[in-house]
Amino acid sequence: MANRLTVTDLHAGYGAVRVLRGVSLSVSGGETVVLLGTNGNGKSTLLKSIMGLVHPTAGAITLELDGQSFDLVGKTPDEMVALGVVLVPEGRRLFPALTVEENLLLGAYRPAARAHIDTNLAFCFEAFPVLKERRRQLARSMSGGEQQMLAVARGLMSAPRILIIDEPSVGLAPILVRRMIDKIHELKEQRHLTVLMAEQNFHQAARIADRGYVIVNGEIAFEGKSAAELADNELVKQYYLGA
Repeated sequence: MANRLTVTDLHAGYGAVRVLRGVSLSVSGGETVVLLGTNGNGKSTLLKSIMGLVHPTAGAITLELDGQSFDLVGKTPDEMVALGVVLVPEGRRLFPALTVEENLLLGAYRPAARAHIDTNLAFCFEAFPVLKERRRQLARSMSGGEQQMLAVARGLMSAPRILIIDEPSVGLAPILVRRMIDKIHELKEQRHLTVLMAEQNFHQAARIADRGYVIVNGEIAFEGKSAAELADNELVKQYYLGA
């Protein structure tokens, strides 16, 4: 059944520092929605607020899943994962002293995924063959691109319904950025995922986005109903297209 994630008039920050000011957005089942914004504008804070890592001071976050509605404000990260909402964080946040396979197995701790560990592991190894080749290798000894593959695969091991990805292009060479974005789109289609992706690289993000938002100084400055509409926006032209 369809799912939908909705953020309404969200305010959040860190102590006395206000970061998000009335942010509203939505992601419907099967969509890839991109959240565009340069560093310091609130992308990661928004994603962390959705996942329960940052506690909003006002506003609502709701999830409609299989005909049920869930109020997400106040839920813990493990409760979010149990609902099928999974974050691939900026900077990968792997367990560096554990092997590739151990990192993947830790991604499958939620009850709905435990019964399918072997199937999901086989899928991840098929999607990212290098991870199978290096399954006994420590995560810290891998390249940046390989670590990003591992972070995405670890998220897939939890059998998510909604995959939230924070800055998948950070620290990657341009050719690897393109490959990673293509892989995210491929995995989304294969696993019938709903994807919310925060990204600075407009050119790459727009290739797979159904639509998106531009966040500036903690506020949604523009909502594009399509990738083409995003590209035609003056803010996007100014910050991302060099106009």
